[in-house]
Amino acid sequence: MIAELGLAALWLAAALAALQLAGGALAQRGETPLQPLVRPAAILQGLLAGFAFVMLLWVFAVTDLSVKLVAANSHSLKPMIFKIAGAWGNHEGSMLLWVTVMALAGGLIALIERRLPERTMQATLAAQGFVALGFYAFLLFSSNPFERLPVPAPEGLGLNPLLQDIGLAFHPPTLYIGYVGLSVAFSFAVGALLTRQVTPEFARVMRPWVLGAWVFLTIGITAGSYWAYYELGWGGWWFWDPVENASLMPWLAATALLHSASVLAARDALRAWTIMLGVVAFSMSMVGTFLVRSGVLTSVHAFAVDPERGSFILALLALYIGGALLVFALRAGSVSEGQRFAALSREGALVFNNVMLSAILGIVLLGTLYPLLTEAFDVRVSVGPPYFNPASAIFAIPMLLVMAVGPLLRWRGDKFERISVPVAITVAIVVTVALIIGVATAPGLLPLLGLAISIGLAVASFWPLKGRRLTRVPLATWGMVIAHFGIAIALFGMASEGAFTKERLIALAPGGSTEIAGWQVTLEGVDPVAGPNWTALEGHLLAARDGGEPVRLDPQARNFWAPPQETTESALLTRWDGQLYAVLGDRASDGRWQLRLWWKPFVTLIWYGGLLVALGGVLAIIGRVLSDLKRRRIRVLAAERRSEQAMGAVS
Repeated sequence: MIAELGLAALWLAAALAALQLAGGALAQRGETPLQPLVRPAAILQGLLAGFAFVMLLWVFAVTDLSVKLVAANSHSLKPMIFKIAGAWGNHEGSMLLWVTVMALAGGLIALIERRLPERTMQATLAAQGFVALGFYAFLLFSSNPFERLPVPAPEGLGLNPLLQDIGLAFHPPTLYIGYVGLSVAFSFAVGALLTRQVTPEFARVMRPWVLGAWVFLTIGITAGSYWAYYELGWGGWWFWDPVENASLMPWLAATALLHSASVLAARDALRAWTIMLGVVAFSMSMVGTFLVRSGVLTSVHAFAVDPERGSFILALLALYIGGALLVFALRAGSVSEGQRFAALSREGALVFNNVMLSAILGIVLLGTLYPLLTEAFDVRVSVGPPYFNPASAIFAIPMLLVMAVGPLLRWRGDKFERISVPVAITVAIVVTVALIIGVATAPGLLPLLGLAISIGLAVASFWPLKGRRLTRVPLATWGMVIAHFGIAIALFGMASEGAFTKERLIALAPGGSTEIAGWQVTLEGVDPVAGPNWTALEGHLLAARDGGEPVRLDPQARNFWAPPQETTESALLTRWDGQLYAVLGDRASDGRWQLRLWWKPFVTLIWYGGLLVALGGVLAIIGRVLSDLKRRRIRVLAAERRSEQAMGAVS
């Protein structure tokens, strides 16, 4: 009965999405009887989609093995957290999560947003209904999450063991909220384009949604990177895997859109560029969805292997992206240029960095799709770090240098003499650090540039606070400062890990020792252990640094039985200047155990930096919301004052 209630809620939500689309579209031709129903339909649709997802969580929590999705992705003996995570750790459930978040976002817009003209809001909600309707059709006709089995299964097959990790329980939802936040930005962009209301007020309304999406994408990518680092056992934090790129591309587009919307909101410039980026950002979300959910990739994340589903998603991708680009082509000419600005200005710096971000996005998109295109002609190629690293660095390095200078520039136009001192200090720091590190260690060109630029950017990120009382600095400015500082911290961690990592692959008998980067590591022994749904061989290591107190490390080689699969559980020892990373391998015929050890200097700064970037985004959201409330209150007070003056004049 629970599954049937969830399915019924999905059908009703789909019907309301159709009503929302029809009412909002007809409203563009004038008032219709359906127009007053658009907002209530969006709100009720969000509630019904949320109810459907709760029903899916319920059948997973109770392990209802008469539901096909539960039988294929859960097990009665799994820990509860992974039973719940199984609801979105599969194709159908993940798509239901997607459409649920989208519907809830649309309902929230309909409930609280009153700043834009009603005709623009009707067009925005119609666009949101149009996007949602395609996903409802996909769920109901191709990927029903509530499908029943003719006969209940005696036991479930279990969730992929690699996904049975607390990090992966929260990583997909954060990414999906980010993806869907970009769908809201897309809907706002389409609504503004259809009604020719590409104004600063439109940008101020859209900006918190873009910021929120960007924050969740940042958190999701950071969490996913750390999960891959400690769970997969290969010691890397980013491999340019197509699934990783599928989350990076929307983040790059959202970053460009965020800065473009800020220019439009503050200075009424970059109107057409902002609309275009709104379309591109959501397009990258759709491309990522197609790559991960269509079956064209083989990955721990890629759940769908049915060509029919892949074709359905591809059709949706063509419909949404093609339709939006067509509307843009037809209406972009009617969007006025907006205010002009000098090349040496804050707008100019933001435009330059947007172009650099777009170039990096193009490089990642090409490198991700090219192997798929060649495979269609029976030619297999591999595109990895040797392509992505130098190609993206060509554009990332000037972007980071301009990022250091951009916040110091004035709007409209500026003179270089005014910022020459902080620029000179920043450049001197970069050059000095590069010379010192280059002479001392010769780490390689890209890591050397990364280390030098990161330190210069870290210093430059605080220049906007110079000469200001910190208590009076707006929260949005603090958000910018902390986000830019987080980029610098993450870049320092990436460059340090790439330049100075030490690796040791060795076979040790119990009692044997080895040395790596000043650490003395001793293998005490290997014992069998058991967990709730796995058994493992657990190594017992003692690691001492420079004769200090030894610390225990316990890497594992696990065997899951539902479904059967072997995984590697690394052991990490974190210190302020890096991490010791240990992986237990197989036992050799002579009784020795293979061990793989890494010392990774400052690697944790990668993820601390990512969290700082997200924190900066949160502060910016709060600051922008407070600023908008203050602006609205001033307008209300001004209107009341004018009304009082008018009444006084009449009397």
